[in-house]
Amino acid sequence: MRVLFALVCVLVVVACPVSASGSEQVSRTQLGITGDPSRFARLTGQRSTIRHNFVGWHQGNALPQILGNLRPIPMVALKTGGGITPAAIASGRGDAFLVQLNRAVADFGGRVYVRPLPEMNGHWNDYCAYNRDGSARGPQYSTAAFKKAFRRIAIIARGGTAAKVSQRLRKAGVAGAANLDLAPTKARIVWNPQGFGAPDVRGNSAQAYYPGDGYVDVVANDLYDQGFKAAWEANEALYAAHRNKPYALAEWGLWGIDDPAFVEKMAAFVRSHGRIEFLAYFNSKSGAIWDLQSKPRSRAAYRRLITPLGR
Repeated sequence: MRVLFALVCVLVVVACPVSASGSEQVSRTQLGITGDPSRFARLTGQRSTIRHNFVGWHQGNALPQILGNLRPIPMVALKTGGGITPAAIASGRGDAFLVQLNRAVADFGGRVYVRPLPEMNGHWNDYCAYNRDGSARGPQYSTAAFKKAFRRIAIIARGGTAAKVSQRLRKAGVAGAANLDLAPTKARIVWNPQGFGAPDVRGNSAQAYYPGDGYVDVVANDLYDQGFKAAWEANEALYAAHRNKPYALAEWGLWGIDDPAFVEKMAAFVRSHGRIEFLAYFNSKSGAIWDLQSKPRSRAAYRRLITPLGR
């Protein structure tokens, strides 16, 4: 009886990952898409519960419409677009946008995945701490500044009274205080590096950017098949490094090649790893190099192996 009870407890923990923010729990793997969900459904039969899009720091006024267009469950990746540095966000100079984000998520009412500054250890992003040649970009872009910026985004996106938010900011070691009450939300905060840093130097590892468990609901990776060895080893390492967090593939796809073996391996990864909260294919735009319409063998493998995971 004790063995049976322990087994039931393990199954409950796996099936219902606990959120650091107290937002609703997720009991099964969800499937998502960037792009047209109806077109992707015709290609694969997938019912995309998560709709993914990218939002710039200048789009605060458009957030209510953006979230409405991404029903039933939006996922918004927040990109700075060169207008603001991680240190500036950490100091509060981006709070006007973050307050708009909080209000839009609260007004939406349901769960929203907020994906701040994804692929932060990739040099092509202007919030990465390193240049392509491995040189550091300076204190405004340091991993320390990034972690404080991420904490501030998570705290404000989740909401709370002015006193509570200010207390959380102080505890997070983040400068400045909130001067107004913020609505509580069902935001789930997604921390999403790449498994390997680019450049792949010690200071640019995924873990160098981790803000702490209290600011992350889901750990995610982006994994693409580009015609050479995909970074499965780094994917496994990232999964293993955060054993108390749900895991996701916020972006994955085939980069201009038709490779059903990659789809098969992704399906096997999901089936063999009990903490997968979602995986979102990138993308369904007609003519895009990732589009499955031009990859008949991979499309067939997707319909056979991935689509059933979300049912």
